[in-house]
Amino acid sequence: MSNSYFQFKQFVVHQDRCAMKVGIDGVLLGAWTNVEHAHRILDIGTGTGLISLMLAQRNADASIVALEIDEDAADQAEENVRFSPFSERIDIRRIPFQEFSAKSTQKFDLLVSNPPFFADSLRSPDHSRSLARHSDTLSLEELFCGAKQIATKHARFSIIIPYLQKRRSLFAASDFGWHPARITHVFSLSHSKFPKRILVEFTNDVPDLIFENELTIEIRPKEYSPAYIDLVKEFYLLSST
Repeated sequence: MSNSYFQFKQFVVHQDRCAMKVGIDGVLLGAWTNVEHAHRILDIGTGTGLISLMLAQRNADASIVALEIDEDAADQAEENVRFSPFSERIDIRRIPFQEFSAKSTQKFDLLVSNPPFFADSLRSPDHSRSLARHSDTLSLEELFCGAKQIATKHARFSIIIPYLQKRRSLFAASDFGWHPARITHVFSLSHSKFPKRILVEFTNDVPDLIFENELTIEIRPKEYSPAYIDLVKEFYLLSST
């Protein structure tokens, strides 16, 4: 059974009422995303509120809107935010992204999403978990289209997706004018043949070149790589041994 809460250095994330618990994907996205010059941030599908809390910690000037359509998750995200040092800068909204992007008069210079991506996998018997993991409620096309509508001229958009979705995601993004500027291929273990996830930063501007690199989580089981330890050191302490 997962722990009912996760203790970070500056905040606590309770997760007993959330279908999707605190995991590597969310931590990676929150720690990897470039928050420089990001004054207005949109977190699409916030779940426990983890990514919003991480971005708020990393950028003291940012105001954040976090969207969540699952009622239990939204309740828990609100509680996690309320008892954090960043409560005045994070606003949880219970509204589908499609509706928000169609109606919002706000523009955002940074958008982030750990999107539902198991479009072709079997449904979980847990409705909330299925809702969080499947793309029926938000397709990649809707995600990139809506993001374009509410992005500032020089906005960035960061996501984490399965490696097998890379080609499809890049094509979907290009259809709506999003250009990859930074890509990190994430390997679970140092001897893994293929990445498990990729982190992608898109921009409205066509970059001069695409920066690509690799990140390994563990050198071997329960032995974290120096690169991963360095990435998350502002949030929790890990040992390489």
